[in-house]
Amino acid sequence: MICPESDAGQPQGGTLPGALPDALRAELIAFRRDLHMHPELGNQEFRTTAAIKARLEQAGLAPRVLASGTGLMCDVGTRGEGTRPMLALRADIDALPIPDTKAGVPYRSTVPDRAHACGHDVHTTTVLGAGLVLAELDRQGLLPNPVRLIFQPAEEVLPGGAPDAIESGVLEGVGRIIGVHCDPKVDVGRVGLRVGAITSACDRLELALDGPGGHTARPHLTTDLVTAAAKVVTEVPALLSRRVDARSGLALTWGRLETGHACNVIPQHAELSGTVRCLDLDAWREAPDLVHAAIDEVAGMHRAKTVINYIRGVPPVVNDAAAIDLLAGAMAARRGPYAIEGTEQSLGGEDFSWYLEHVPGAMARLGVRTPGDTRGLDLHRGNFDVDEEAITVGVELFTASALLHVNHA
Repeated sequence: MICPESDAGQPQGGTLPGALPDALRAELIAFRRDLHMHPELGNQEFRTTAAIKARLEQAGLAPRVLASGTGLMCDVGTRGEGTRPMLALRADIDALPIPDTKAGVPYRSTVPDRAHACGHDVHTTTVLGAGLVLAELDRQGLLPNPVRLIFQPAEEVLPGGAPDAIESGVLEGVGRIIGVHCDPKVDVGRVGLRVGAITSACDRLELALDGPGGHTARPHLTTDLVTAAAKVVTEVPALLSRRVDARSGLALTWGRLETGHACNVIPQHAELSGTVRCLDLDAWREAPDLVHAAIDEVAGMHRAKTVINYIRGVPPVVNDAAAIDLLAGAMAARRGPYAIEGTEQSLGGEDFSWYLEHVPGAMARLGVRTPGDTRGLDLHRGNFDVDEEAITVGVELFTASALLHVNHA
């Protein structure tokens, strides 16, 4: 179990301000359901952006839409001379291009083949709710340091919307960033925390092989491109496994191979594509050069010319130990240390990792499973749903982190 190293910075009496009022809790549930009914894909989140902006402005805040036209950032509190770098709270706001297959709920998606099947509606609502609570605390003089809210578009579109958000200036003045991701394998009321890598890197690889082609009766006079492609498919992954530490988890997996049109003709062109996944940040940084060299080596043995398109996706999310300590302390302050559990590294990718290339931070797994629920709901499925008590838990986690951050700077 991960527990906070100390309770330093908690107010005397052990109770943090900023409890979520019942009226705001009900409003946030309604807000999440409205987002769930109107999902928007990456870089198309205009309605979502407008809804967030309107509610923040209603609270007297001054949100700024990002340069891409969707997503926004908003500071809570005033930065003065000597103010410490801010804590940023990040949410992603886009949905997935899959149908919502839930039955019997009033908030089912109204948009064909679009669904909030990854919980981004919950992420958005928790950061919005935290911002509204923190704005009220700021009016009461109880917010020790300004906080930045980041509502980021296009997380589901490689390489994610985070690089564009960073280009828009969302990290200027930020010293640490935190976020959550819904976890349907964790009961609501609990969070999963992990120091170090919590997700994996994921890149895309596209490869073209070319040769003069020829008659299958005379493969010795040409480039046997089918054999070359087969060797690349089997030998390049094996070669990579011998050129990096096995603990890095670097793996090339092919998903597509196309070549040839006739049984007696050696083709002139072949196309392959796949993904490169990696558990380790250092190995991910070396991966493009390693993959290029391995492909050229194997293809060269068969005299095939190569055109390699290595497309960066996302690095692994590597949680900073001090940021995890902050999240653990915040959760313990709100719900006690037994609301915290350890979690494993996922093979999925998350563009939150791009922020961590610039500032330290951490992502927590937010439990969304109703205790005793045996349906086995999972992310990126049309029937995905959450226990909406998770919204309250997320708001509590974010607001407590904002109040305790001054002691972790």
